[in-house]
Amino acid sequence: MKQRNQMARLCLGAVIAALYTVLTLALPVLSFGPIQFRLAEGMTVLAWLCPEAIPGLTLGCFLSNLIGSPYALDWIMGTLATLIAALWTARVPKRWMAPIPPVLCNMVIVGAETNGFGSAFFAAWAWNGLTVGIGEAAACGLVGTLLLRVLPRIPALRSLMQPERLGEI
Repeated sequence: MKQRNQMARLCLGAVIAALYTVLTLALPVLSFGPIQFRLAEGMTVLAWLCPEAIPGLTLGCFLSNLIGSPYALDWIMGTLATLIAALWTARVPKRWMAPIPPVLCNMVIVGAETNGFGSAFFAAWAWNGLTVGIGEAAACGLVGTLLLRVLPRIPALRSLMQPERLGEI
């Protein structure tokens, strides 16, 4: 039974990585650039329900950036932003707080990464951080909150979630 549960969790991570990648690449105009609404980032809140989502989110982000972005810095920094956001999200105590880490991490990291390092770095960082943050807040606030409300109601998925978090739903 333990081996079956481990396999289910591994498969969950693979499915999350695949969904993240497909959602991002299916909407490239919205997913890349200084103004982003990356629908797949709404899935970052899944780390609150099950920490096993973290590798899937990280891999999905890396694959999306590797395929969809020509910039190696984006492959590294964008993936790092999602990884830190997912790790932080897994540790927030309340469901309503789950969208906050992805918004903040992407505002700071992706906001800095998308503007380059010229003389107007801080002004551009503030602007890009704001635009990335707005898109991230929409994705995590709308899509993420919907996922946190709906997924725990699916009996087949409940066994993959942290039992103490299900009481919060």
